Amino acid sequence: MVQGHDPNKLELFNGFRSYNSMKSNSFKGGYIGKRHTWMRKHLSSIVVTVALMGFLYLLDSFISSVFEPSVIQSNSMPKNMIVPLEIGDSRGKDVVQMYDRLASMASSALVERELKQDESKFWKESYRQASEWSPCADRKESTSVRTEKLQSNTGYILVSANGGLNQQRVAVCNAVAVASLLNATLVIPRFLFSNVWKDPSQFGDIYQEEYFIKTLTNEVNIVKDLPPHLKSLDFKEIGSLITDADMSKEATPTEYIEKVLPLLSKNGVVHFLGFGNRLGFDPLPSQLQRLRCKCNYHALKFVHKIQETGSLLIRRIRKYDGSRNKLDKQLLGKFITGFRSNGPDIDREPLKYIALHLRFEVDMVAYSLCEFGGGQVEKTELQAYREVHFPLLMQRLKRTRAVSAEELRRSGKCPLTPEEAALVLAALGFTSETYIYLAGSQIYGGKSRMQPLTNLYPHVITKEDLLSPTELAPFKNFSSQLAALDFIACATADVFAITDSGSQLSSLVSGFRTYYGRGHAPTLRPSKKRLAEILSKNQTIDWKEFEARVTKMISGAQSVRLRGWGRSIYRQPRCPECMCKFQ
Repeated sequence: MVQGHDPNKLELFNGFRSYNSMKSNSFKGGYIGKRHTWMRKHLSSIVVTVALMGFLYLLDSFISSVFEPSVIQSNSMPKNMIVPLEIGDSRGKDVVQMYDRLASMASSALVERELKQDESKFWKESYRQASEWSPCADRKESTSVRTEKLQSNTGYILVSANGGLNQQRVAVCNAVAVASLLNATLVIPRFLFSNVWKDPSQFGDIYQEEYFIKTLTNEVNIVKDLPPHLKSLDFKEIGSLITDADMSKEATPTEYIEKVLPLLSKNGVVHFLGFGNRLGFDPLPSQLQRLRCKCNYHALKFVHKIQETGSLLIRRIRKYDGSRNKLDKQLLGKFITGFRSNGPDIDREPLKYIALHLRFEVDMVAYSLCEFGGGQVEKTELQAYREVHFPLLMQRLKRTRAVSAEELRRSGKCPLTPEEAALVLAALGFTSETYIYLAGSQIYGGKSRMQPLTNLYPHVITKEDLLSPTELAPFKNFSSQLAALDFIACATADVFAITDSGSQLSSLVSGFRTYYGRGHAPTLRPSKKRLAEILSKNQTIDWKEFEARVTKMISGAQSVRLRGWGRSIYRQPRCPECMCKFQ
């Protein structure tokens, strides 16, 4: 929350300075007259004092050389901000900063804003039209045709979804649409174990199974398991195993009808292995588009364990325990009250906060081939990471012309650093008292990379800062369940700021905020290409111009648009199939 200062603070400060000036002038004459007499009287004492101070300085230098200086830790950063030690360890590193001049101007601007008690206009949506759209993907449709279709079942669809929490969520919604398209019964999707995510969680560990089935009961037949006579089949041998290689990316309904429906009719079952982004958005019948929205925004509710801990997390961020909006109720259910408590916060407003999704993990940074001001140490680290984790990328680089780091940055291909994110927030008028919830905590470079952000915004917090080890223990080693807590904190934030609009978390969260926000859930999306062009002038641009250009960039991205052709309904649900417009 942008916390105010004492309204008389500036006046008191100026009065204190004037008082000191008057006091100094009144004693100045007498002091000059007595100074030489005092010096002659105490010369021997001064010499002894100076000698003693010199000895203590030498002793301090000796002690400092014996003990390891890195044991002194700064308390201004979140405690879980350091990435694994094998890559990007920040201990012993200098602060990495690319825009010292702009950061200095930003710091001065934030002080001035606090003294004036200015509040950023970006705590609210920029356009009134956003409030004209409301959720309606769960509206009742004609049931006669649906009932007839549900009774004539063509077989069973089994889906094994890969990826993390958000990729799996998209896969589930697409599977529901495909089952409806093919008039098949959907088995509750399974989640594949990934060597990257290392999470054994299944659907029922993350989402409420019974609620999922009940919400979609009039749309799609859904069961928890295959019938016994189908379980023993070798899907590959009978030709019913379908991998991503067998289907086009963002395939059309026609491709499913031509390729999958014959197998389904013949064998009574198909198994989509690694099913992910394999259903396009256009052309698609409006009924299927609506069904995907209904699945994403209504049928998938987190299990009570996640809702309960998510509610605890939100209450501790806000320092307030009541529900604030429809997003709260949708994501937290019965675990957040619909009214103010009778506790000590009854007469205060909830603390406002920004949720920031920084895509600056080591894999993103390494794969981008960009440079981020870390010099040769950074280049060596990232090259070593690429050789181990991205062998196909390394082979491709050997066959193609190398693109310079400068060209990549100009074209908007580089992930934003924490420093760049901080400069954007400062230009948008968020004061240094603003609380920032950081989604995820594995930032490449650790504290040395985070320092420019926390210098401007010291109130950076993560779920590990707000929840005790005991409260987090049930989620240990379950990355998707931990990601669900970040999803909740980002979706219910007063402002959601993203640095990479292509990430699944950013897309799904911004879609949720559009769907349930009713114009009161702004999302800040900087254009990496436009921001790179602005930052290229960092040695000459003045702060007022920087503010104006960043503000124009963000305001343009917040304009209220209908979902465009081929665009994701998970990110842009503002379309007749998913939302209703009221004027």
